[in-house]
Amino acid sequence: PSSVKLEKKEELCFVSRQAESRKASQKLHSKVTKDQKRTRKQEPVRNPRTERQLLGELYADKAYLEKLLKDEELMQSSTRQGVKVADLVLGGISYLDRRREFWQQQKPMYARVRERRLRQQRWIRGRRQKPAELGASVAKSMEDIETLLAEGSPEESCRKAERVLKTVKGWREDEVPNKKELIGNLYSCIGDAQLEMGQMEAALRSYEMSLDCARQSALPDAVSQALGNIGLVHAQSSRFQQAIDTWEKKIPMTKSSLEKAWLFHEIGRCYLELDGAKAAQGYGEKSLQSADEEGDVEWQLHATMLVAQAQVKLKDYRSAIVSFERALEKAKLLSSEAAQSTIIAALDDVSKSFIKELKKSRK
Repeated sequence: PSSVKLEKKEELCFVSRQAESRKASQKLHSKVTKDQKRTRKQEPVRNPRTERQLLGELYADKAYLEKLLKDEELMQSSTRQGVKVADLVLGGISYLDRRREFWQQQKPMYARVRERRLRQQRWIRGRRQKPAELGASVAKSMEDIETLLAEGSPEESCRKAERVLKTVKGWREDEVPNKKELIGNLYSCIGDAQLEMGQMEAALRSYEMSLDCARQSALPDAVSQALGNIGLVHAQSSRFQQAIDTWEKKIPMTKSSLEKAWLFHEIGRCYLELDGAKAAQGYGEKSLQSADEEGDVEWQLHATMLVAQAQVKLKDYRSAIVSFERALEKAKLLSSEAAQSTIIAALDDVSKSFIKELKKSRK
């Protein structure tokens, strides 16, 4: 398909996606996974709904390529230039896999945990302001909504959230002083479920409703959360500039160094997608500074890789080599063989580009 662009080796645009997603998953889910090989037989089974959500419009392209892969006769053929069709198809699938893994990292688990705690605090506060039985019912419903989503049932989670939303809207303001806040939380839950189902535009509308409620209730934490969610939808829908514009509004509201490291990193990634290498480098450096403040080695690795990739795009090969070497040291500290092998391959490529550039300058 025309929308599938095979990644050029020298670009190194997102060379750390596989390592990043694996390390992020290892840290945030407290589960050590084995290195995944890039062969179709060894690749783990993935949730189609989640993959559709992460790839957005490119999901159909991946499905098409996987369908072609089953055509053995076609896979044995070659193009006029002598390139095997199988290599082209596998290359396209590999690119999309890396893209999926990259966007899978967009919303770290620590952010989800923080959101869940904020919601629980708000529901508990609301429960104290309503009759005991009403508050207990709402708190239980909220817990069920989040449990259903966590257990992989976004459809049921969404339906339950919509039912509770309808109920809350029917309450009087004197019954529920924080009614608008609860409504905003429910819209956020609905958006989470819609995002999980790949309903990007519906999720966007729900998150925007959540943002409106947060602003009307003057809740800065909820506003920050909603902006993060809206930016996420834009990024996963390949609307990178809109993601940047949204996430940059969130910057002044971001409190912890760890969250800043994540936010700066994601904004930088979007700039890199838009070929804004200079801005990507700047945000990568900000992300690294925040990661240093937090003392988080994994985000130091992610940020350093972003800086290195931006420097490659800028053809500042000497600086890129230094950055990749620093990233390699971080990967060694994390004992990540996958990250180390990825960085070593990147170092090899950028070193070749650097030597080639030197030869040109001498002529």
